[in-house]
Amino acid sequence: MDQVAATTIRKAPLTTPTDLGGNARTDIAAALTAMLADVFTLYIKTKNFHWHLSGPHFRDFHLMFDDQGGQLIAMTDAIAERARKVGGMTLRSVGHIARLQRLPDNDADFVTPEDMLAELKSDNEQLIRIMREVHELTAEHRDYATTSLVEG
Repeated sequence: MDQVAATTIRKAPLTTPTDLGGNARTDIAAALTAMLADVFTLYIKTKNFHWHLSGPHFRDFHLMFDDQGGQLIAMTDAIAERARKVGGMTLRSVGHIARLQRLPDNDADFVTPEDMLAELKSDNEQLIRIMREVHELTAEHRDYATTSLVEG
């Protein structure tokens, strides 16, 4: 394939068939991509706490954080692919995640296990609120496939 043909292909618009209106595609793809940034943020924080945990409950919390991290990372592909399927773009880099994330990072050198649990509880509650907002948006636009995806 010559350079001109490759460039043309890279610039070709996404031809994903959908009966969603223009605003629906834009709104839903943006909401999914922002939610995906938050899922990745929570995943990284969960793994951060998994790796830096210490104390008498190390084993139980370590395993729990690892399980939760696995559940979070398992969500990412379906969310990203759905954003593309509705005709939008999705995350491209860690910097893109940082620009969109609403959940806070935790770069502290030491966090007590109790504070880890409290922070993850709060972040999970915020992610649930975000998912409910995306659910409402997709239901309003009658995008039942995305609504079902958010329902899990």
